[in-house]
Amino acid sequence: MRWLETRVPPPLAMLLCAAIGYMGSRWQPGGALQLPMPELLAGLVMVFGVVLNLLPKLAFRRVGTTVNPLRPAASSVLVTHGVYRYTRNPMYLGQATVLAGAMLYLQNLAALLAVPLFVLYINRWQIVPEERALSARFPEAYAAFRQRVRRWL
Repeated sequence: MRWLETRVPPPLAMLLCAAIGYMGSRWQPGGALQLPMPELLAGLVMVFGVVLNLLPKLAFRRVGTTVNPLRPAASSVLVTHGVYRYTRNPMYLGQATVLAGAMLYLQNLAALLAVPLFVLYINRWQIVPEERALSARFPEAYAAFRQRVRRWL
């Protein structure tokens, strides 16, 4: 199923996982969570995720490289500064965090399963092909970056 690699825009994958989480919360209403101030907690988590998603885009814009996740081989610069000192995939981490916040808002354990589903999907169908493309484009620099910085956290 290699044809699926880098075919689905990650924000769309996040929305599809959110829909699955929402349906899961409706099918398993017994998995209710009692969170203190769920709206505030969910909102704060989502805002943090949005920031994690936007900071790398600004860094990409500053160095003039593509932010298009569907064309990783088109990268002209390997970005390793800023938030990339802590994670190789801050945009996907941000999307997972936004999804986690949305699922926390639903206050249901079944809904929270959407987050690991998103992470599994993104790892296999987005990150692995991106890593292959970046390794081919920036062999030494990307190898050093991978040694220094974790994929997620």
